[in-house]
Order: sequence, then structure tokens, then C-alpha cells
Amino acid sequence: MKRIFLFACSCLVAVSSFGQQQLNQRPRVKSPVVHADGTVTFNFYSPSAHRVSVGGDFDEISNKRINMTKQDNGVWTVTTDPLNPELYSYAFWVDGQRLVDPANSYVNRDINTLSNIFIVTKSDDDKGHLYAVNNVPHGTLSRVWYDSPTLGQQRRMTVYLPAAYDGKKRFPVMYLLHGFGGDETAWGDLGRTSQIMDNLIAEGKCVPMIVVMPNGNPTCNAAPGWWHEGMYVPDGNAFRDRGAKASMEESFMDIVNFMDSHYKTIKKRSGRAVTGLSMGGGHTFGISRLYPETFDYYGLQSAATMMAMGGWVNSQEPQPDNEYDKQMARLFNSKPKLFWIAIGKDDFLMSQNTNLRKYLDAHNYPYEYYENDGGHIWRNWRIYLSLFAQKIFK
Repeated sequence: MKRIFLFACSCLVAVSSFGQQQLNQRPRVKSPVVHADGTVTFNFYSPSAHRVSVGGDFDEISNKRINMTKQDNGVWTVTTDPLNPELYSYAFWVDGQRLVDPANSYVNRDINTLSNIFIVTKSDDDKGHLYAVNNVPHGTLSRVWYDSPTLGQQRRMTVYLPAAYDGKKRFPVMYLLHGFGGDETAWGDLGRTSQIMDNLIAEGKCVPMIVVMPNGNPTCNAAPGWWHEGMYVPDGNAFRDRGAKASMEESFMDIVNFMDSHYKTIKKRSGRAVTGLSMGGGHTFGISRLYPETFDYYGLQSAATMMAMGGWVNSQEPQPDNEYDKQMARLFNSKPKLFWIAIGKDDFLMSQNTNLRKYLDAHNYPYEYYENDGGHIWRNWRIYLSLFAQKIFK
């Protein structure tokens, strides 16, 4: 028995040594490597691959993948041209199959697509620095469950509390709404909300505030894997055929009431703002018309302005009726402090936003407008959040 035990141990040592030897023979790959001049080197180890390329939003104009070159040690590599300060996402294509970078632990989910991320920054006042975790006082990001009597559900949302929140002083609240296919994790993960808010507050560029990021899908209680329906495919269409007891807009005051009863908020119009991207911009527009005296600040980011409350309007042209006109008149007669529209010039929802602006102009309703390059992308929505946060509660 003793001989058998010793033989088994020697086999385990041999196998372990062989495994370590194989591990040591494999090149230690670091990827991505961000250089001081803004160029970025990607590396991927695959001796048996025939073709490897990398693609991401660092090449938004041509949207082409960059072919990588295989070295003698089996590592495929390529270095980009200098990139502007920004947060970028990317993935590899290995013989036609899309893969995340195994050397990069930083991965985000956008609906049902996983991508790696990295940040390029060159100074303390660029976008890369704004989106990074810096040595400043940090707020708290929490996943919170609340009751929605209107929808008859317990629902989940993300709440950011600024570093100065101590449970005594009252703070204003910005409600931040995601787009189609998103959930309560989207703005925190893809939008870098906590990093942006920490940095803006630390630099004195915006007022310390609470930020609430709810789930905008009335038929889904929470992000995939975080409620009783389990690990369904997050394609943006889950459970939409069920119908809902009410729309997101109609149930929105459940969120406001929960925040006012569980946190130290400023419980009046001057202490409330609401903004959202795409579908969330449509929700924001609907909320502005339903509750015109509840919020003082509205931000429409690449907004789906032709959304009706609870669905989409088939026409791309505004179809105002008496009720719509009454809602808009009541909203602007209440004199909100800010009605802000932001969109990229290449955004596919540009025509909807242009039509809304024509309607506002025709009725002499005041608003602010911001247009920049780019399309319907997170790169723009992070910019819009940064700008909107600096405009409110002052």
C-alpha cells in the first residue's frame, strides 16, 4: 500500500511539473498595452489560428477590423494609430469567431454582447481621465429593490450616493434612464456613471447629487439573472409579449416616492431632474408631459421622441392632437428650468429630434440644444451625461 501511495504521489508531481512546464513555455501576453502617445498594442496568443483581427469603437469612421500579425512565438499583435482620450471597447476575431480578449479582465455587457474595454488618457482634463477611477472621494453604487404598486412588482434599480451623503443632509436627485435592451446596470457599467459623478463632484464642476438608474422595462423586474425568471437571453425583447399593467412613465412616481421615503432627498421640483438615452429619452419626454410640475430639469439624449407612453408610434412625423398640445402647454407654462436636447449629427433618430425642435420653435417653447459628431453610441451618451450633470441644480 505504501508503494502504491508513493507511486501515485510521484505521478501527481510529474503531472504538476509537466503542467507548470507547459505554462512556463507559453508566452506571457499582456493586452492591451496603452502607450503614452495614445497608440495601443493588442496581443493574442493562438499558435494554431490562421487569421486574427481586432475591432472596436476606436475605428468608428470606417468600422473596419485591423488585421494582426503572427510572431514566431504564436502571439498575434498589432499597434493602432494614436487614439484620442476616451473609453474604448473591442473584441478579437479569430478565424471568423468573435472572442473577448483573454488577457483583459475588464469586460462590459451591452444587451447580449460582451466586449473588453480600455481607457486612453493624456491629461487631467480629458475624457479618458473623466471616465477613469481617480484618487478622489468615491460615492456608493448600490443595487436596490423597491415596490412598484402601479406595476404590481418588486423591481430593481441602481442608486449612486455621492461621497458627501451622510443620511442627514438632503441632496437633489437625477433620474437616469437607459435605452432599448438595457437595464438597471447599463448606465453604471457602460455609462461610467459613478466615475463621471465622482470626478465632476471632486472637481467642483457639478453639485453633489443622488443618481437613480431604474430598470425601464415594465415587464422585467431586473437585469438578466437577477430575478426569478433566471438566466434568459438579454436581447431586449424578453417578456414583451406579456404586456404590463402600466407603462414606464405611468409607474415612474413609484420610484420617486420610494427615493423620497428611503433617502435624504430634496422633496420638491427644484431638487429633481430626469434624463435618458434613446428609449429612456422617450420615457423622459413622456414623464415631462405626465408630471410637468414634479421635475425642474429634463434631458433628452438621442431621444426616441416618437414613443408614446407604453409603446412606439409608427409615424416618424409628430402627430400632435389636443391632448398632446395640452400636455406641452402645461409643461412649458410651468416654466421648467431646463429642457435640454442632445444628439449626434449621424444619429438615426435625428429626424425625430428635428421634428420635436420644429414643434417647440413653432410654439415658442424654450429649450437648449446640443449637437456633436457621431451616432447612436455610448461614447456620446457619456458626454451628454457629463454635460447635463453640470447644468442642473445650480
